[in-house]
Amino acid sequence: MLLEYKPPTTPYLDIVYQDEDILILNKPSGLLTVPGKAPEHKDSLEYRVRLVWPLARIVHRLDMATSGLVVMAMHAQSQRDLNKQFELRQTKKRYVALLEGQVLVDYGVVDVPLLCDWPNRPKQMVHFGSGKPSLTYFRVLERNKHQTKVELTPVTGRSHQLRVHMLWLGHPILGDKFYGTESGKGSVSRLQLHACVLQLRHPTSGTELYFEVACPF
Repeated sequence: MLLEYKPPTTPYLDIVYQDEDILILNKPSGLLTVPGKAPEHKDSLEYRVRLVWPLARIVHRLDMATSGLVVMAMHAQSQRDLNKQFELRQTKKRYVALLEGQVLVDYGVVDVPLLCDWPNRPKQMVHFGSGKPSLTYFRVLERNKHQTKVELTPVTGRSHQLRVHMLWLGHPILGDKFYGTESGKGSVSRLQLHACVLQLRHPTSGTELYFEVACPF
């Protein structure tokens, strides 16, 4: 449940790339990707885009608190092609995150199954009996005694995957209201998770496209 929803309005839309088939946007933290069920949660990336391009279609999502790159399809055929790319894991995404504490290893992998924590939804949890496979590679970019900046490359795309995987490492993402510590939640103004790189194949030309936006924290 969104207790208080005050999405940022500047910039209203941050367009990275646009043609007749696809639209690449840089979503700010605090904005829903798609509208919520309540009327006061109508404002979203999808809603704003459709004010300009009414036929634009969602392909994938970022959590409200996560910022970064999102691709939308400009028509049905483009959406079908992009959906297939995501389904077959032909797209590539990279994230930057700032974690609580000092991660001692330089790189590694988290390979644990995830399941919805139904009584506490939308939270997810590691469950080796009924969870769905999820895989994330991580690499340390910077570290000090209190924080570690990492690059995250998810192979699968489970809900809250990166957030739960970092919690599993023992280093939740700073600012994570679902999985972080009380000190970690209060030390920053937003979730320190940003989708910085998106690679995909253009749905019409077949050209490999690479997009990157700077991390805002």
